[in-house]
Amino acid sequence: MTVPQQPAWSAAFDEDVLESLEAIPPIEAITPEWAFGDATGRGVKVAVVDSGVEVDHPAIAGRVAGYVSFTKGEEEPVTSTDPHDDALGHGTACAATVLEHASDCDLYSVRVLGPGASTAQIFLEGLRWVIENGIQVANLSLGTTKREYFGQFYEIADRAYFRNVIFVSAANNFPIPSAPCEYASVISVAAHRGQDPSVFYYNPRPPVEFGAPGVDVRIAWKGGGWMTASGNSFAAPHITGIVARILEKHPRLTPFQVKGVLRALSANVEHAVAAAPGVASR
Repeated sequence: MTVPQQPAWSAAFDEDVLESLEAIPPIEAITPEWAFGDATGRGVKVAVVDSGVEVDHPAIAGRVAGYVSFTKGEEEPVTSTDPHDDALGHGTACAATVLEHASDCDLYSVRVLGPGASTAQIFLEGLRWVIENGIQVANLSLGTTKREYFGQFYEIADRAYFRNVIFVSAANNFPIPSAPCEYASVISVAAHRGQDPSVFYYNPRPPVEFGAPGVDVRIAWKGGGWMTASGNSFAAPHITGIVARILEKHPRLTPFQVKGVLRALSANVEHAVAAAPGVASR
């Protein structure tokens, strides 16, 4: 076999196109101030892929930048960019939690749950839209247990990863295989019992990597109301909001770098006594 003069994929490392990238501190020395400081997610495009968002809920207060919904058609899914409501309440709960952390993010409601939707194929269509429309981080407080779709979800999660689109995926509430939360290319989240929204933990034994508040937590719900509920669904948007703040301050970080930053900020990670030069210890 004859090797080409320049092997495939090597052009990205040519001198005239090689990008200079932001350095990050040693992982043990990363602090909240370095990671996000007073950032509020301004300018970061965040999608809540769910049942829709109730735009006039007090916790949302009109902060929806755009809409897209997918429903079953005769042959292909039907797409609409008209404003929509929340079909179930679940999306409003997730969106409100994202905004609790990243109040100035550009929030997009991607509705894939509800009447005429709620299928793995519709979910996949929503994820394709996210990747192709400039979204930077997507909250996925849903998944599928249908094994015949696992390959497609694996492929689309990898596509997002290589396009620098961060998927934050809630783990299934039951100990059964589901997608895409168990894939290494996503940030997987389960619930812990704490109530402080800023406290999250790292799990050194994935597939679930991070734990955020999601047990007996107060959440927004359809109809302008609130309720107390438990579920991994309500933990994931805490991480999504924090990621949006990180991306505002460091927009060129890749998904694997963001994971490293989250690990460094986790409450159960011991930090080095001596920080790197120019980096304050925590």
